[in-house]
Amino acid sequence: MINLIHAATNTPASGNTGTTGTGGTTGSGSSSTTANAATGGVTLGGTDFLTLMLAQLQNQDPTSPVDSNEFLSQLASLSEVQGITQLNTSFSALSNSLVSSQALQASSLLGHQALVASSTASLSSAGGTINGAVSVPQTSSQVVVNISNSAGALVQSINLGAQSAGLANFSWNGETSSGSAAPAGTYSLSAQVSGVSGGTAITTLVSGTVESVTMGSSSSSGSSGLTLNVAGLGSVPFSSVQQISN
Repeated sequence: MINLIHAATNTPASGNTGTTGTGGTTGSGSSSTTANAATGGVTLGGTDFLTLMLAQLQNQDPTSPVDSNEFLSQLASLSEVQGITQLNTSFSALSNSLVSSQALQASSLLGHQALVASSTASLSSAGGTINGAVSVPQTSSQVVVNISNSAGALVQSINLGAQSAGLANFSWNGETSSGSAAPAGTYSLSAQVSGVSGGTAITTLVSGTVESVTMGSSSSSGSSGLTLNVAGLGSVPFSSVQQISN
């Protein structure tokens, strides 16, 4: 298209005076449009392309006519650009359709339990319950979940016994090791797996109720796409959810 624009704007001012004047006017307008297009002010469409092509043919040098192969090449370029534009439009429509479908599916998650990787858990009230799981990397003779308060003091240890590789569920009833009710607040979770070196990080997961679903970007998590607002955990990208249950 750039070659075409140059051909139309640099037409020799020879031949009939009236024709030359028309060509000069066309060339001036095309030059202005080209300059604006170069600066991002104007985008040339298919109609503009054909207008410039006709101007090129009308004002071509009779002693050096436009090469037919170049003419066909420019037409092929126009067809290709229009095809890409239509394809982009189709993909945009498909994307919108998928987003709408995803939104409808996401609404069915409300009220369900989402299991999300987290090293902390919130106890909503004294004597409340926290449910979660440990991602056990290999079969082990003993898996222990340690729960600590905000000061780092160990509050309770839960021995899950022997576990196979995979998710090992646990539940804390909110009682401390002394038998008293732990106060409401945020607690840290960690796990020890027998047979796994202490330097190996063991992932803990927490279960929470899905309260709402957000489509698009999430300012708090910095993620995009489907985001779940999980009780006690806040905004969580759907990709981080390990399990959904009733």
